[in-house]
Order: sequence, then C-alpha cells, then structure tokens
Amino acid sequence: MENQKFQIVSTQSNIDWVGKKVTGAHNGTIAVKEGELVLNNGKLTGGKFVIDTTSIKILDVTDPATNAQFFGHLASDDFFSTEKYPEAILKITSVSDKHIEGDLTIKDITHPVAFDAAVNINDDILTATGKLVIDRTKYGMKFRSGNFFKDLGDTLIYNDFELNVSLTAKAA
Repeated sequence: MENQKFQIVSTQSNIDWVGKKVTGAHNGTIAVKEGELVLNNGKLTGGKFVIDTTSIKILDVTDPATNAQFFGHLASDDFFSTEKYPEAILKITSVSDKHIEGDLTIKDITHPVAFDAAVNINDDILTATGKLVIDRTKYGMKFRSGNFFKDLGDTLIYNDFELNVSLTAKAA
C-alpha cells in the first residue's frame, strides 16, 4: 500500500499547555493551525503540523485585566515573541510503534523532541494524542529560569512545560 495523507482538521484539534512554577501552575490552550500526517500501510510514518502561537489562551486566570497582562507577557520576547514568530512547527522525523521523534521549531530555533502518541484510524478519520515535555530555555525563553537567574525564590518558573496534543485529521 502506498502513502496516505491525512489533513489536520484545525477546528477539531487542540493543544493544552501547562507551565509550572514554585508556587503552582498555569494552564491554557494553543491552536493547531494546519498540517498533515502521513501513513504507510496504515501506520504513521511522518507529517508536520503548525501551531498558531498568537492563539495562546490562559484558562486558569479569570480576572480579565490579569489575564490580558499574562497573555501580553507570554506573547512578548520573554516567551514566544508571537509578533515576530506567529508559528511554531513540529515535523515528525521517525516513528517506531507509539514512539515519535521529531523536530520542534519555536522562534526559529529547532531542537529534536521525542514523545509517545496514541494513533487511531476509523475509516477516513485519524485521531492522535500525545504529551510533549519541552524545555523552554532551549528556545530562548529564559525568563525566571533557575538555570540563568539566581535567588529567584518563589518567583522561579520551571524550565519544562507540557503540551498535551490532540489531533483530528481527515483522509485527503
């Protein structure tokens, strides 16, 4: 059987993120803009998807002014620099059973990532879920990192953040 392509349905795909700090955590969502997954003989072999960094939302901060301030900070150069880099890209480079390896590009900086994913195919619909743990400092996000700043006390923000990815794609 030859390669089969599945186009990601952005309205049915999303990423939940969690960032942790000494005093707790924040969470929210970020949108999947577009992408495709490639299967060969019914098995995932590759693909890529684009993340819209301008779509980041903070769900645990309910005060509108505080939420807007937090969004502005995540959009700033301290974190995602969304005006300059409105997209992040994950390109799958290899798949072995449920283990996926790829290249993640954020702010034009690319590093390899590895994670496990569950992929299901039902007729012409593919769903995939996986959890990535990303070290933000590899992508130039050093704000309040213990690796770069000392004596942060309870203002320290942990370097790793989690992306819980849920994709739905339709056979092209």
